[in-house]
Amino acid sequence: MSAAAQPPKARISARSLTMAYGSFVVMRDLEFDIQERDIFIIMGGSGCGKSTLLRHLIGLREPAQGEVFYDGESFTRAGEAERERLTRRFGVMYQSGALWSSLTIAENVALPLEEFTTLPARTVRDIVSYKLSLVGLAGFEDFYPSQVSGGMNKRAGIARAMALDPDILFLDEPSAGLDPLSARRLDDLILRLRDSLGSTFVIVTHELASIFAIGSNSIFLDTDTRAQGAIGPPCFLRDHSESATVRRFLNRGEEGAPGKPAS
Repeated sequence: MSAAAQPPKARISARSLTMAYGSFVVMRDLEFDIQERDIFIIMGGSGCGKSTLLRHLIGLREPAQGEVFYDGESFTRAGEAERERLTRRFGVMYQSGALWSSLTIAENVALPLEEFTTLPARTVRDIVSYKLSLVGLAGFEDFYPSQVSGGMNKRAGIARAMALDPDILFLDEPSAGLDPLSARRLDDLILRLRDSLGSTFVIVTHELASIFAIGSNSIFLDTDTRAQGAIGPPCFLRDHSESATVRRFLNRGEEGAPGKPAS
């Protein structure tokens, strides 16, 4: 096989990943790959373990069994120094945006730069301004989170996740609580960042509009079986999944889903 024909190398892989709280198994034997430039959706019903899986992928929780790999390197078995090196390659936006209310938007975005680099203050300011411009918040540097909309807080959270130039971004329910227009703008921003920066996204969401608009691949976590119900592009799973549970999940509000005519 020629080099050009080689299959893409997975940026993130899970192998036999079992998540548990004590003796309670949340999900067992998860097996999936996330490729470069993917917008990979983690989806499923309430309480299925979507955010728990994200926490396992970024190292905030340890698996009961199995491993997580980054570019073929075991993140699960890595030592402290090696894990820290690997974590520098990704950024995280938590569900609420998790901005400090007592800091301006610019000060929030500057926090990772001040904590993990020795860059001079002027360089930090320039980087912060650039990151905010990427998410459409140029001119809002001196505003506090309470002075801007929920959608703008989410975008500021993405800017902070991007502060250290990661090539993998994890977003936990980025459009939760947003009106449909703000959610669509956030989806458009994610697509632009993927296309312009070549970023890989891992996104926890249950919002169908976002799942279909931006997802290039996905995993469905099935609460009944406590295992993955399906893996694949969301639109394909909606129409062709062998799992009735997956089809029901992706066809709720069917008339509003792309490619589905109103009845």
